Amino acid sequence: MRWSPARLATTFALLAWAGLFWFLLATGRSGLYLSSRTDWVIPVGAIVLTIAGLGRLATSRDEQAEAVGRGQAWGVGLIVLPVVAILALPPASLGSFAASRRQVVGGNFASSGEIGEEVSLAEVAGAMWSDEARRALFERAGSPVDFVGIVTHRDGLPPDEFYLTRFIVSCCVADALGVQVRVVGAPRGLPEDDWVRVKGTLYPLKDDVVVAVSSVQRIPRPEHPYLTV
Repeated sequence: MRWSPARLATTFALLAWAGLFWFLLATGRSGLYLSSRTDWVIPVGAIVLTIAGLGRLATSRDEQAEAVGRGQAWGVGLIVLPVVAILALPPASLGSFAASRRQVVGGNFASSGEIGEEVSLAEVAGAMWSDEARRALFERAGSPVDFVGIVTHRDGLPPDEFYLTRFIVSCCVADALGVQVRVVGAPRGLPEDDWVRVKGTLYPLKDDVVVAVSSVQRIPRPEHPYLTV
């Protein structure tokens, strides 16, 4: 009985993904890639792939050692490539670069048209496409708000203004859409992509939502940087 390189290659791919899931679970980084609705995939995937990988390892000895073909080698490489990329790249959430290239929340965002006691960014997002939600938001003009997001600058904005951006995901970062509010009366010189907590007064306009700021506080990136709908 000899070790089969072909079976060991499959084992390596399975255990590589299992190791990645255990790593994300241990470091709490799952929120950078999945919504809170789907982050159960991480622990389940870690357990299932570990069992599958160990099971494949246990059956990797055979009388005829099967070599790894070129096609299988490329396949295993492509499967493992995302694992290498996630481990090699620094942990970061979507930022201003993504905000300039991703769609602002649109027609596939579901909204009930109701606004809670405290206006949230998710409700602002709903008002961007739903007439009912927009009317409900306009009725809350002058309400105090407390929003968390990243600083995003645009050409032509005065130095005491910026856009507060937050991404909303349904499943993972691949389907992330942005929601933005314009913050006025802010301190000058806030670096782009800094996480901030903005408190102020909400003023919905026809084509924009403005927050007249009362305070802006720089904060660490939240454990769950994306909103979930």
